[in-house]
Amino acid sequence: MEGRQHFGPPSFRGRFFGVAALVAAQYAIGALHFGAGIALLILGTPEIYSVYTVVFSVLITVFAYGLWKNMRIGWVGTVAVSVFVIAADSLALLDLPTIPGIPKFAGFGEITYSVIAIVYLLQRHVRAKYKI
Repeated sequence: MEGRQHFGPPSFRGRFFGVAALVAAQYAIGALHFGAGIALLILGTPEIYSVYTVVFSVLITVFAYGLWKNMRIGWVGTVAVSVFVIAADSLALLDLPTIPGIPKFAGFGEITYSVIAIVYLLQRHVRAKYKI
């Protein structure tokens, strides 16, 4: 029908606004963790956590790029890393074995953020965009 408008999710540069916001947040989190991981390595903080933090930052940055480029691996990787963060931080908060050095003070925020990211990525229109 002529004159009929299609209303879909808000978009930014051809991408869902939620994806653009998530990618921006992921890049910011990646930069923050990369800096913190390098600082921890320099300071000699528990090595396994320092390396984990740097690897985590690289992974979320790579997967954020994949999300931005509408690549399935970006979606899958972001969900996988978010699930891992929820598990690792939950174990730390419960004083159960996990990656040594994970700070408890960040756990609730990281878990909350990861759950929000997963819930958004599981929405039907987002899954369809990434052919999931």
